[in-house]
Amino acid sequence: MEPGLKTHVSGGTATVTISNTGKRNAMTVAMWRELPPLLARLAADRAVRALVLTGDGGTFCAGADIGSLRDPSGASQGLAVAAEEALAAFPRPTVAAIRGYCVGGGAQLAAACDLRFAEEGALFGVTPAKLGVAYPASATRRLVRLVGLSAAKYLLFSGELVDCARALRTGLVDEVVAAGELAERIAEFTAVLASRSLLTQTAAKELANGTWDVPPEEAEARGASWAAQARESGDTTEGAAAFLERRAPRFRWPEG
Repeated sequence: MEPGLKTHVSGGTATVTISNTGKRNAMTVAMWRELPPLLARLAADRAVRALVLTGDGGTFCAGADIGSLRDPSGASQGLAVAAEEALAAFPRPTVAAIRGYCVGGGAQLAAACDLRFAEEGALFGVTPAKLGVAYPASATRRLVRLVGLSAAKYLLFSGELVDCARALRTGLVDEVVAAGELAERIAEFTAVLASRSLLTQTAAKELANGTWDVPPEEAEARGASWAAQARESGDTTEGAAAFLERRAPRFRWPEG
């Protein structure tokens, strides 16, 4: 089977599967190039409430296809960064479902997701020091924000693989699931996401990702704008009514 990205949409969740099983789902240049437009199509689909990124078979992604690293122009790294940024900018919640190896470019993609759920036995590594590659600034910044400065340096300096326990402890993953139960847990969690206010999720994602490098007053103004939109949309009223009436809320898709 040719390497590529497989897509399936069901129950409000889009699943993107990295498929290059002969090379532990390593990302080829074509796959890096394919990801941003694929994500743009899914973002335009109003049926999609959440996105799951996973790997075919028993592993997530072992990084970039080593053949692409021989490109002296560095174009492949630019494509990888563009793919990572497109994933980080996806407007709905994103979850990486991780089995087996999550290494190099695979770790970049996982870090660009909002959340990471891993099956017991998964291994994680950020490996540019093993390859003589300068890790991209955007990926470095995202890793530092995710796990903290010291843990990021450990991963970047050593290139060592870490297990689920250490990944969970440092914040590299958010939840560890027993072997064989990852698919069920992901389905359960994305169903929860689909039942919540999309406006709240969109606001939270923008504010969490976008208020690091702006003045506090600008961040506060953006937060106030989102609060006003929530009130105008009716989500705030519906959430309060549902709570008082002890029923599930019925949130609307945000306009615009």
